[in-house]
Amino acid sequence: MKTLSREDLASLARSPQADPLEWIRVQLDTGGIAAGAEAAFTALSHERVERHLSIALLRVGSIGYSFADPVVEVQTVGMPRVHYGHVSPENATRILTEHVEGHKLLDDHILATRRRSLTLDAPVQQILLRDTGADAGNKTEFFQFSFMEELKRRGLADRIQVVRALDMGLYDKGAVVQLLPSAVTYTNVLAPDVARIVAESVEGGRVLDDLLWKTPDKQVRIVLRHCGDIDPDSIDDYLRRAEGYQALRRALFELTPEQVIVEMKISALRGRGGAGFPTWMKWQLTRAQPAAQRYVICNGDEGDPGAFMDRSVLESDPHAVLEGMMLAAYAMGSSMGYFYIRAEYPKAVERVQRAIEQAREAGLLGANILGSGFTFDAKIRLGAGAFVCGEETALIASIEGKRGSPSPRPPYPSVRGLWGLPTAINNVETLASVPVILLKGGAWFASHGTETSKGTKVFAVTGKVRNAQLVEVPMGTTLREIVYDVCGGVLDGKEIKAVQTGGPSGGVIPEKHLDTPVSYETLQQLGSIMGSGGMLVMDKGDSMVEVAKFYLKFCVDESCGKCAPCRIGGYQLLQILERISRGRGAQSDVALLHRICHAMQKASLCGLGQTAPNPVLSTLRYFGEEYQAFIEGGPSYVRKISGATKPPAALKTAAATVAGGTTP
Repeated sequence: MKTLSREDLASLARSPQADPLEWIRVQLDTGGIAAGAEAAFTALSHERVERHLSIALLRVGSIGYSFADPVVEVQTVGMPRVHYGHVSPENATRILTEHVEGHKLLDDHILATRRRSLTLDAPVQQILLRDTGADAGNKTEFFQFSFMEELKRRGLADRIQVVRALDMGLYDKGAVVQLLPSAVTYTNVLAPDVARIVAESVEGGRVLDDLLWKTPDKQVRIVLRHCGDIDPDSIDDYLRRAEGYQALRRALFELTPEQVIVEMKISALRGRGGAGFPTWMKWQLTRAQPAAQRYVICNGDEGDPGAFMDRSVLESDPHAVLEGMMLAAYAMGSSMGYFYIRAEYPKAVERVQRAIEQAREAGLLGANILGSGFTFDAKIRLGAGAFVCGEETALIASIEGKRGSPSPRPPYPSVRGLWGLPTAINNVETLASVPVILLKGGAWFASHGTETSKGTKVFAVTGKVRNAQLVEVPMGTTLREIVYDVCGGVLDGKEIKAVQTGGPSGGVIPEKHLDTPVSYETLQQLGSIMGSGGMLVMDKGDSMVEVAKFYLKFCVDESCGKCAPCRIGGYQLLQILERISRGRGAQSDVALLHRICHAMQKASLCGLGQTAPNPVLSTLRYFGEEYQAFIEGGPSYVRKISGATKPPAALKTAAATVAGGTTP
C-alpha cells in the first residue's frame, strides 16, 4: 500500500467507497470460528467458484450475536439484507442455491433486523414470522401456513414468501410478524389478524397501528459501530468504509492537543475498564508532567470469567482501537504506545499486529505522520494470563519484564508509570470510542446516557440467559431491559434469581433490583461495580453461596500474594465458605466473613484484593437466608427447600473460556 498523505485522507472523506451491490459477509471472530464459521466460509468459497457466481465473499468481524454463531450476512439485488444464524456448510450451500440464485429466504435461520420501521415505504416481498410466546406449543408453523393460505386465496402466493425466523429480537410478544423489506413489525398477532395484515398491509400498503411495534431498539452501537461490517484485516476497508483515520486527520490539522482534551471533557467519557475515571482528566494529568517521553497503553488483558467484550472489539475493529490510541498519544504528547493483550487471545493479537503493520506501511505510524510533525509508533506485549495484571501498576511491571504484581499508589501511572515516565492506560472499549467522539463531537456522545454516566456500555451477557451475546446499550438502561428485552430472558423460561456484574470484583444483584438503571453510581450503591462489562444471569436453581465461593476461589488463585490482606484474607474467606457449604458452619462465621471482607477492602494493596470480597458481601446482603440454611441444615436441607446447591454451570464454562481463550 502507498504512503497516505493528508490530501488522500481528505479525498476519502469526500468520496467514501460504496459497498458492492451484492455480497456475503462471514463473521470470523473467535466465537464464530469455534462454532464452524471457517467451514461455512470454505463451503461458500467452493460453491461460489463451482457455480461461477460473481457475488463478493467477504471476511468480517462479529456483530455480537454469540447465540447464533456462525453468523452470515447476505445482500443481493432485489432482496432484503439479512443475517443468517447457525450456518453450517450445508446451509451455506443452500444460501447460494436458494437465496442468491433462487431469490428465496431460508426458513429457521434468519435473525430479524432490529432496525424496525414505522412505515411501509416499499411493497411487501417477504413475511418473516415467529411465535415468541412463553406458553407451551410453538405456533410458528401454524402462522406460516395461515399466511400462505391467505396469500393463495388472494393470488399473491407466487409474489410473496412467508419465512420462519430463527430470532425476531422481540420476546414474549406472541406471534411476531415483520414485513420485508420495510421491516414494519407487528406483535401479538392472532389468527384473525392474518387476513387483515394481508389485505390492508400487503395489498393496501397501510400500517395496522394496533399491532405495530413502535419501541425503538434498546441498543445503540458506538463502540461496536463497525463490528460485523468491515474486514478487520484490511486497512483499506477501514479507510474507505468506516471513516478510518479521519478523526486523526482532524486532530492533527484542526485541533491542538488541548482542544482534543477539551472535546473529551465535553463527552464526559469515563474509563470503561471498571474504575470509571474521567478519560480527559487522565490524559490531562499525563500531559502536565514534565518529561522527555510519555507512554500510552491499551489494556487488553481481559480476565473476567465469561467476558469477551475487548476480545471481540480487537478482533472485529482493531484499527479503531489503534486510532484511538494515536489520538490519546497526540493529546498527551506521547510518541510510543503498547497494546497489552492476553496471550490466550491469539486472533486478537494477530489482527492488532496486522493493523499496526498496515498503518505503519501507510505512513500512519512512524515519524512525521501525514506531514504534521507528530511522531508515534506502537508495539504489542503479551500477558501470560495473570488476572492481577489487569491492574495498572501490575500491567506496567509486566511490560517492563518484571513479575506482574501491583505497586503502592500514589504516585499514579500518570505521574510515574512505564519505566518511571508519565503513562496513560486506557482499556479497549475506551479507546474504540475516541475516534467517533472527535468526528461527531463530545456533545453528541454526551447526549447518550445519564447525567453522571455518559455514552454507552458494552456487556457480555452470559449464564442462564436465552440469547448470550454482546450488548451495547446507553448508560441508564435497566438490567431488566438488558436481560429480557435484548437477550430474551432466562434460559428455558425459568425464573430469574440474580444478575452478577463486574466479574470476580463485582457483586450479585437480586431480581428485585433489576429495574435499576445501569450506571457507575447505581451499581456501586447495590454493592456491585460496572467492571469491564461482564454480566452473568442466574436462575432459581443457582446457589449464591456456591457463586460467592467460585469467584472468591478465582481471586485467591489469581492473587499475586504481595500483600497480606489479600493473600491471607482471601484464603481465610474461602475456608469459611467451604465450611459453610459443607454444612459445618457456625453462626459466628457470618460475622467473621463481614470482618475479613471489610479488612480486605480497607487494607489490600490493589483493586483485586479491595474488590474480591464484593461477591461475598453482596450475597450476604441479599441472600443471607441461604447462608443460614447451609449453617442450620446443610446442603441437603438447602436442596430440599430450594434446589439451589450448585453454582451456575456457566461459571465453569466461563473459567474455561478465560483459561483457553475459546468461545463463551
